[in-house]
Amino acid sequence: MFKITDEVIDTQRVISAVEADNAGAIVHFLGTVRNNTGGRRTLYLEYEAYAPMAEKKMAEIGHEIREKWGLDRVAMMHRVGRVEIGEVSVAVAVASPHRSDGFEACKYAMDRLKQVVPIWKREIWEDGEEEWVKPDPVYFDADRGVRTSDG
Repeated sequence: MFKITDEVIDTQRVISAVEADNAGAIVHFLGTVRNNTGGRRTLYLEYEAYAPMAEKKMAEIGHEIREKWGLDRVAMMHRVGRVEIGEVSVAVAVASPHRSDGFEACKYAMDRLKQVVPIWKREIWEDGEEEWVKPDPVYFDADRGVRTSDG
């Protein structure tokens, strides 16, 4: 399952999408809206996406995980629209025979989502200001497929 939605994310649905009898581990990540950024109080976030391309890119990330770890049970769901403090904005789940590959693949999926999936975030602050926020900088060593530092 690779989906953009304007509804509250059903995290159990994301996890259920990767369940399998051969899975010894299901690792999941839930990104939630926090109440501050850089010392500024956040009221809520708004996300926009080009859904057809975003879902295609998520599926490509699933393919990358299959190539790197041999895992084919991956699910990603990202919310668009207004998302309130404490609500889930993104959910990623990966099933694997062993936890180590599951943790690595889940982290990879989230990092790649931030890097290549066309989703934009606007932060609305308590003081009435708002800003389209750049994604977290995520850099990869293309040969090893791992996250590296930017400097």
